[in-house]
Amino acid sequence: MTILSRRTLLQSLLATAAMPALAQPNGVPGPNPFRYEDVVSRARELSRAPYEAPPAQLPEPLNALSFDDYRDIRFNPDRALLGSAGGPFRMQLFHLGFLYRRPVTVNVLRDGVPTPVPYQRELFNYGRNRIERPLPVNLGFAGFRLHYPLNDPKVLDEVIAFLGASYFRFLGMDQKYGISARGLAINVEGGEAEEFPHFREFWVEMPKPHAERATVFALLDSPSVAGAYRFHIYPSKETTVEVTATLFPRQSIPNVGLAPLTSMYFEGENDRHQTDDFRLELHDSDGLLIQSGAGEWIWRPLRNPERKTISSFQDNNPRGFGLMQRDRVFENYQDLEAYYHKRPGYWVEPMGNWGEGQVELVEIPTPDETHDNIVAYWQPNQPYEPGQEIAISYRLRAVAAVGGMHPGGKAINTFQAPPRASGTNAPSDPTHRRFIIDFAGGNLPYYLGDPGQVQLVPSTSAGTITHTFIVPNDHTKGFRAAIDVKLEPGQSTDLRAFLKAGNRTLTETWTYPWSVD
Repeated sequence: MTILSRRTLLQSLLATAAMPALAQPNGVPGPNPFRYEDVVSRARELSRAPYEAPPAQLPEPLNALSFDDYRDIRFNPDRALLGSAGGPFRMQLFHLGFLYRRPVTVNVLRDGVPTPVPYQRELFNYGRNRIERPLPVNLGFAGFRLHYPLNDPKVLDEVIAFLGASYFRFLGMDQKYGISARGLAINVEGGEAEEFPHFREFWVEMPKPHAERATVFALLDSPSVAGAYRFHIYPSKETTVEVTATLFPRQSIPNVGLAPLTSMYFEGENDRHQTDDFRLELHDSDGLLIQSGAGEWIWRPLRNPERKTISSFQDNNPRGFGLMQRDRVFENYQDLEAYYHKRPGYWVEPMGNWGEGQVELVEIPTPDETHDNIVAYWQPNQPYEPGQEIAISYRLRAVAAVGGMHPGGKAINTFQAPPRASGTNAPSDPTHRRFIIDFAGGNLPYYLGDPGQVQLVPSTSAGTITHTFIVPNDHTKGFRAAIDVKLEPGQSTDLRAFLKAGNRTLTETWTYPWSVD
């Protein structure tokens, strides 16, 4: 997998024509209401035909647009769609050009009848760009976004956007874009090149007055698979998207990623780099959170590693996983433009039986904050094979504060240091390292009056734990724990730790990889 720049998301591919009207059950000509099953039928038929990649050429001058040229093309808000029925949602479209050269068809469903949105010059303000020749009405679009009065009843805020391959992003109240979701990931960690399935056609329901949700259908295509998707979008403080998908493999897919999430981690307190940036932390997400099928909560801080790293967490029927932005303190970022402290986490809650597999976390080195270098997804143990029909569903939630995710204590800070006394200048041993974890929340404040009841439970998959300690931390109303680990050169280990009192587990399980070259 190559590093994904948020400025270089892969394009959506060529769209198909709108679905023809069907006969009614009584034989009278006319359209049946368009349903998710219609998209499933189209995906099934599409999977039986060889994959055809559409041409990527656009009419000039769209092929020659620079980044700044493309940014100067804006949708005219007064031409927004979906408002004619009096509903609260509005749709704006993304123009083709620059990196987004492969069109998708966007249909509006009114009373169950799909109508493709034709390209019209009047939909856009082209700024300083000059389009001398008329562009065809079947040009298509790069994607679309939905607006809703999310933060203010008088202001229509962007709540979700579909743009590029199968990428989409959505927001809750007072959140800023960072992390992205995808419809499907294929071969993220395999030996071959990663494959990027794409949404080639969308159907957007016309919302009724006072509608509390929007519904979008999508047709997914790639060399390996075709699929039907339905998105129920519920704007709220923590906007929720319910995803239903039916997949039809064209060929064997041993490395499939369900509910994939893509984010950025450049620098944080647990993984510092030598930069002269005044900002202390730069990340859209700072950790992977998992609730296993057995109910264990696991927290894995993210890193910007020296080489691509893949971590797997085996499980059976996981209850949830997600990339979180746990640190919400502005002073730790000092960024008045990116607002990293307001980036949402995305939490995946499987619906139904997902069976055996693993949550995979892929971390890729990045030289700066402009690249999405973190991927997380669920990979089933069994490969998908041609002839199968795979149905999956899950909820995605834009998490603002992770304090309510579970009732136990949480690992809020991770630090590293040489295992030596403060103030000493002895040279550090690269095979010996101290890991410091701040646990806070849950019932930990209760034990501050009698900290002797709290025990640290550490473990390592390799090497030796040479020393541990735990002390109360009045500043966090919790406890600070430390683990000293020694490894031989060439070894790697996975560390784990949690706090308990007697037989009672007090915190989630912190886990972290470490290796000695």
